[in-house]
Amino acid sequence: MKRVLIAAALVLMASPVLAQNPPLSTLWLGHWFGSGQPGDRSQMFIDTFNLDGSFRALHRACVQGNATDQSQTGRWRINGNILTINMTAVNGEPRSYEDRYRIDAVDGKTQDYTLVANNFPYKSRKVDSKFQMPPCDLVS
Repeated sequence: MKRVLIAAALVLMASPVLAQNPPLSTLWLGHWFGSGQPGDRSQMFIDTFNLDGSFRALHRACVQGNATDQSQTGRWRINGNILTINMTAVNGEPRSYEDRYRIDAVDGKTQDYTLVANNFPYKSRKVDSKFQMPPCDLVS
């Protein structure tokens, strides 16, 4: 009986820890689709945040039904409510710059975040790895 009481006490003490929300970095993992970029709200993007800290983005601008795509790769990290992305390449060419975003909300299905440099808000939704960017003739 004593063992049962001790086990029950341990479970009750651990309950608050088990009930805590997962870390933001865990919620951020995966593939995310959204639209809008500073200067052009019609652009689309798919961002991929990997467990190893690597990042890949595909951006698509649509003008009169024609697509212009750009790929970016780099590294990402979260500290508090700040997401930092360090780009290492654009369209396969070496390029180095850093963007910082304030995380406004994330629940594992949607993300709301704001580019700190110009206060531009982004919203994206989680998609599976087979998700394809919509063709431009459907959006422009």
